[in-house]
Amino acid sequence: MTTTAMLHEIDPRIDLQNRIGKLDHIKLLHNQVLVATYVRPEKTRGGIILAASIRDEDKYQGKVGLVIAKGPMAFVDDTRTQFMGATVEIGDWITYRMSDGWQMTIKGNRTSDSPNGEYHCRMLQDIDIKAIISHPDDLI
Repeated sequence: MTTTAMLHEIDPRIDLQNRIGKLDHIKLLHNQVLVATYVRPEKTRGGIILAASIRDEDKYQGKVGLVIAKGPMAFVDDTRTQFMGATVEIGDWITYRMSDGWQMTIKGNRTSDSPNGEYHCRMLQDIDIKAIISHPDDLI
């Protein structure tokens, strides 16, 4: 598998969690999972600068995200056959189909990249999560 080595000043998981901050104002219900959409940095490790349109595409059509919250019944199998021990944890990188769930914007901490503190997220049902991956650059 070929990966595009992106230039991350800090680990993207830590960066995204810091930017979003606490989510005490959001309480997910039942089997819902809130995923922060991963947006690639502006350039690769090799120095190639990505077009703004590519980064904008990540915001609206991203297929990789970081689990930032989950409801109390997420990955709890009511029928005891569907998940067979599978689960995701807050902080896991996951993949999903862009047609699953719905897009929403949440307010997080203000940064130079996002001065209004808005971050693109997707609300998914637990069954919409297709895989857990080790790093977002492995897939994009």
